[in-house]
Amino acid sequence: MTTKELYEKLKSIQEPKGYFFNKDMQMTMDLLESLLVNKERYGYMACPCRLASGKLDLDRDILCPCVYREPDVAEYGACYCGLYVSQDWNEGRIPHVTVPERRDPEKLLAALANGED
Repeated sequence: MTTKELYEKLKSIQEPKGYFFNKDMQMTMDLLESLLVNKERYGYMACPCRLASGKLDLDRDILCPCVYREPDVAEYGACYCGLYVSQDWNEGRIPHVTVPERRDPEKLLAALANGED
């Protein structure tokens, strides 16, 4: 699958749910390319902005779209990595602020520990 194909597929699925791609197309396409790299590397599309362990059971919460997307977009107008945003965010009606990490630090530590195996 190409980055453009992934873009079109996800756009058609996510926009009806109220989730839009960041209007910064360079950033969006880079993130989508990173998702495809992670799919090749791990066998699943882990969020490119988080450390994946390579073990699906440890990474389920960061499969894109991750479980944190909904609360991030509801509260900040964008997800942690900035791939998915609200329409208001894209149109500049709400401030663009840094979205804090919601992932439990224990999950990060587990991913780090897994890398030492």
